[in-house]
Amino acid sequence: MKFKLDKFVLAIITVVIIAYFFPDLAKEDSTINLGRIGSIGISFIFFFYGLKLSPKEIASGLKNWRLHVLIQASTFLLFPLLVLPFKPLISTENETLWLAFLFLAALPSTVSSSVVMVSIAKGNIPAAIFNASISGLIGIVVTPLWIGLFQNQSNSDYDLGKIYLKLLTEILLPVFIGLILHRFLGKFAKKNSKYLTLFDKSVILLIIYKSFSESFLGKIFESVNFMDLILIFCLVITIFIIVYLTIGKISKWLGFSKEDQITAKFCGTKKSLVHGTVFSDILFQHTSAIGIIFLPLMLFHAIQIFIISIIANKLSQHSIE
Repeated sequence: MKFKLDKFVLAIITVVIIAYFFPDLAKEDSTINLGRIGSIGISFIFFFYGLKLSPKEIASGLKNWRLHVLIQASTFLLFPLLVLPFKPLISTENETLWLAFLFLAALPSTVSSSVVMVSIAKGNIPAAIFNASISGLIGIVVTPLWIGLFQNQSNSDYDLGKIYLKLLTEILLPVFIGLILHRFLGKFAKKNSKYLTLFDKSVILLIIYKSFSESFLGKIFESVNFMDLILIFCLVITIFIIVYLTIGKISKWLGFSKEDQITAKFCGTKKSLVHGTVFSDILFQHTSAIGIIFLPLMLFHAIQIFIISIIANKLSQHSIE
């Protein structure tokens, strides 16, 4: 079985390399205001996200509540609880890296890849759509709370009120407007889904370029060596495997059908790079080491796509009993 490296992962790697060699566009005195462009792009991403959300599908999806609780508990509780015990063991110089792992753990699930992989593996597609969609909305509230527990202790600029106001105006309001206009433009959004996805990814790449350029200009990565990268990579894989196996055990214990077990494991182990780039721009806007904050998330994104695609393709070759 042949697997190709995801094109978006390649694009991220390319953008990071460009940021290393050409970081000047991210300077404060640059003629192009990447921050403003990114903020506008973020609002459009979530407006289109709202357009594609069907209120009827969300309402009908509430029936399978045990599956939903397991997936959301995994996303917003199990992941952070795996990271929290290591806080007392972290030295001051490694605190940013630990915060990067907490940020990864506190993020919502991704939408598109979860649904696609569940479909390939012959899982419960409606439940995947519901959970992936609702996860992003829950994350708007929960993710800042997790980060705020520890940012407040070390960063006096972390104002939860201002952060929620920005999340409200840049994310929740566009989603709400999109939901209202779904009945008029929903079909248009689904028909042009490929173009909207391309727009989403372009905005994400812009934010990644800005974040890494600022980190390279500030020489933040001089404190991270090759062995650190290997360690981060191993930790990310370990977290993924623990969560995947734990969800598998719990879903079997709860007596879920094969389809629901697949959906639980696929949706409950995913973390959204879209929300990660957007939230980081808001939650860590005064943090110079934003590139380091991104490291575990980007590695996790590549790993989750690779491992889940292997499992999905294997499951697709067997009929659901």
